[in-house]
Parts: sequence; C-alpha cells; structure tokens
Amino acid sequence: MLISDAVHIWREPDGDYHIEWQVTDPGTEVTVEPLSVEGELQLHYLPRPGARLVGLPPARRHFFRLRDQFGTEVVATERRLGMDGAPNFRDFGGYRTTGGQQVKWGFLFRSGQLSALSEQDVSLLASLALDLVFDFRRMEEQETDLSRLPRQPRPKVVSLPIIPGSNSRFFEQADQQSDNPGAMFDFMLEINRDFAGPQAATYRRMFREILAAPDARFLVHCAAGKDRTGFAAAIILLALGVPRDLVMRDYLLTSRYYLPELELDRLRRKYQLEHMVADAILPMLEVHEDYLAMALRHIEQNYSSLEEYLEQALGLGPAELAELRSRYLE
Repeated sequence: MLISDAVHIWREPDGDYHIEWQVTDPGTEVTVEPLSVEGELQLHYLPRPGARLVGLPPARRHFFRLRDQFGTEVVATERRLGMDGAPNFRDFGGYRTTGGQQVKWGFLFRSGQLSALSEQDVSLLASLALDLVFDFRRMEEQETDLSRLPRQPRPKVVSLPIIPGSNSRFFEQADQQSDNPGAMFDFMLEINRDFAGPQAATYRRMFREILAAPDARFLVHCAAGKDRTGFAAAIILLALGVPRDLVMRDYLLTSRYYLPELELDRLRRKYQLEHMVADAILPMLEVHEDYLAMALRHIEQNYSSLEEYLEQALGLGPAELAELRSRYLE
C-alpha cells in the first residue's frame, strides 16, 4: 500500500519533476497523474519507487495525484521548488498533524538567502504571492547580499537578525581549534540550544507578525536555510500539531539540497577561516539530527510541556494556537 506520509516531490531548475514514494508491499502499483495537463508531457516510471516528469511549464507550481490499486490516494505538490539561485527553497506544508488535519500547501516556505535568484526564480517567487518574508541573517549579511524580491506583489520584509551568544567566543578560539571537527560540532549544538533559549524573543516576534497579518503566506530564511530557518520551520510545524518525527524529516531534507562541499570556500572567506582544515569546518555546513534535537531538549528540560514553552517563550497561548491552526490547517 502507498504510504501517505512518504511521498516526496521536488523540481529541478530546468522544470523536470522528480516524484518518490514508499509502499508497504513491493508488489504495490502506483500511478502518477498531474492535475494540470499542459504541453507535451513525458512521464517516466523508474525502477525504484519513483517517476520523472518532463514538460510542465516552469512559471508556476503543479499538483499531482498518486494512487495505488487499493484506493489509497495522495495529492501533493513539489516540496523543493526549482529555484536555480536558491536550491534549498522549500514549501513546508503538506504534513499531517496528530489530529488528522494537513498543513496547507502554498502558505509556508523556507529558504536560504535570495541574493542569487535568476529572473525565472523571481517570477516563480512572485507567483507565490508572499505577504511576509522573515530574514534571520545578521545585518551585515542582509546588507552585503541583498535579497531579490518581486516588485509586484511586494512582500513585507521583517528583519529578525539572529546572532547566537556563543558566536564571537567561538571564533576567538578558532585558532586553537583549527583541526578539531568536534569543536565545530559542539559549537553548532550550542547555537541550536540558543535558538530555543536566548533567541526565543526573536521567534516570538515572528509569530506576532504572522498573527497580525490574516492568512499570510510567508517565507522564513537565513543564509543557508538550515539552522536559524530550520528551528523556525520546526517550531511552526510543532505549534500546528505536526508530530516530531515529521518535523525532523523536514529539517533533515536540507541535506539533500544544500551541499556542504560546494560552500566551503565561501564560508572560509565569510568568517576568515582559511587556516582551518575542511573537516573542522564541515559540521558548520552540515545538517544533523542532533542539532535540532538539542533545541528541543532545551525545551523539554526547562518547560513542563511544549505548550508551556509556546505560551511562555513564544506568546502562543490557546487562543493564538487556535488562530494559527484555523488558518494553516485543513
């Protein structure tokens, strides 16, 4: 049988769609049907559970129906959008909640920086009709790498710079840790604990802006779209009632689209780390389950429940949670 929560669709910048699924029995037959049929489509089923589809217009998003012979049906769109200049641009809707509802597609997006978007990327971004863009980058990052955004409709940009308290201390000690991967890994654990602790006030502002804009479509992003953005997307999904395993699955998807080896030279220049060996830097560019788990552990250790954390640290009491869920669940 087709597993509803295990369908994954992504798009390449050239417009090709890739569709993956999982089944409970190897004999399960799954068909894929695009809901909008435009142009000359080519659908190729792959030996492993999956398919590739060529020919859909790249200027907008497309939905697909997957169906097995037992009547199980899933309707979904691409999670990773085909942005040439933002390879980690994703929709983090579509997940099921513990209450059986589904997070709406087309309202919640996450990404890395938007400074390298192509004209086609900007056109696709415009089609999303975003109301809010939350930028978690430091001010110097925002000023150096200016975001490319559509003029119409122009989203409201909310600057929410996040600078973990351990940042400066770590780089002051980098000379002594230049060949120690464990030091960078521990640093990333500290950063993620900071997101849930000292940086909670920043994420509280994010929720306040969301609640102040009825039915807002929004994007959360930082430089890579994995750490500051990763916690933002995770806490939003948790607030909506998505179970932790699905939240973690969304978090770890970054490892499919953000390739650390391609970012090493840029990071060395950005933080003056030319003296450090690659293995010592890579944990800063990677995504590990332990990183987000550290943030969630901080919540568990300091609050009696997730609901208490959401209310006390992020300003999401029962009324605010009900409002978010009425907007973004179906």
